[in-house]
Amino acid sequence: MVAEIITIGDEILIGQVVDSNSAWLASRLNEAGVSVGRITSIGDDPAVLIQTLDEASLRADIVLMTGGLGPTRDDKTKQTLSRYFGGKLVLHPGALENVKRIFSITNRPLLESNIRQAEVPDNCTVLLNKQGTAPGMWFEREGKIYVSLPGVPYEMKALVIEQALPMLKGYFQERLSPVLHRTLVTTGIGESFLAERIAPVETALPPYIHLAYLPRPGMVRLRLSAYGSEYPPGRSEGELEAELDAFTARLADLAGEYVIAHQDIPVPEIILNRLKDKGHTLVTAESCTGGYIAHLLTQIPGASEVFLGSVVAYANQVKAWQLGVRQTTLDRFGAVSRETVSEMAAGAREKLGGDYAIAVSGIMGPGGGSPEKPVGTVWIAVASRDQLQAEKFSFSGERPQLIERTALAALDMLFHFSGETD
Repeated sequence: MVAEIITIGDEILIGQVVDSNSAWLASRLNEAGVSVGRITSIGDDPAVLIQTLDEASLRADIVLMTGGLGPTRDDKTKQTLSRYFGGKLVLHPGALENVKRIFSITNRPLLESNIRQAEVPDNCTVLLNKQGTAPGMWFEREGKIYVSLPGVPYEMKALVIEQALPMLKGYFQERLSPVLHRTLVTTGIGESFLAERIAPVETALPPYIHLAYLPRPGMVRLRLSAYGSEYPPGRSEGELEAELDAFTARLADLAGEYVIAHQDIPVPEIILNRLKDKGHTLVTAESCTGGYIAHLLTQIPGASEVFLGSVVAYANQVKAWQLGVRQTTLDRFGAVSRETVSEMAAGAREKLGGDYAIAVSGIMGPGGGSPEKPVGTVWIAVASRDQLQAEKFSFSGERPQLIERTALAALDMLFHFSGETD
């Protein structure tokens, strides 16, 4: 079972909007046992859309489209689909009522362009959009399904979860095969070194279980995927699950202490979960990352149960005034030093009151480096009530990558430190 995803909008092609819809859709389809064969982004051009649909229909069983359903003249998807499938636009009563409901809630005047949002091809099944005014549309042709969805992410996601995906599962029920995934999150080891370490498992994998390396600065995710469509005939999904779990356990054993999670969740969430389970709190003192560690932590729902706050001490005087770093320390050792980050971590714990503290100071470039402390030199300290650990790192990359590497290294360092100090 193969699907293709088409994202529509000039704003995607000029880089004004990042296409996050495709990644989300591909993940949901994969969970349902549908493989995504191709993702295509096109502009608001009817001729290009028709050509893309013709090509996709030769390769895919399901074609999902997002975008181009707005009320303005540049959104031409609905009219193009009506012509493509040989229908005509009609005013759909349910869609019109939905438009009126949304405008009554917001107390805005209903314009003619808004009413036209309720027009749909007469040969489609309408997917009412409770989050917005543009309905989704479901077309069937020669055993294949075409679904047009709004481009606004939260509207699209609601339509997929509540309507499109259940309908697809029902339509293709007998043709769907399970696709199972297991993910290990590793930190503190490079991709090539990790590959050498887990080689015995990788070479032993059967052809229906695939291993993928998903590297990011400071971390590598290992994903094992098992495809029911490739599984030997007569074997059950339960047997596939058990075999996948066994290989995952062997991978985790070989990766050893570098594994920090057995599920695909962000590193900040892993840290927060560990501290929350133990009833501990965290504060940060950030120089070179400028608050990025705090940003990563506060992206996680429920972070306030663990994370108390941060001091962004970019300038030396702020390190002294707000964190209590001694001027003699700064003068003698400099801002990027073991001594300074140690005092920053201790000062953050004292000022903000957390059980644990992270402190970072480094040179992110492109200027500011020296032969003794080149760009990419970073000191990180983590502290508890009774212990403190500081470590020097030498990272490579551009400024954004250096900031990200520093943040993830600090969180990884805290992960291991908190395990040792409990």
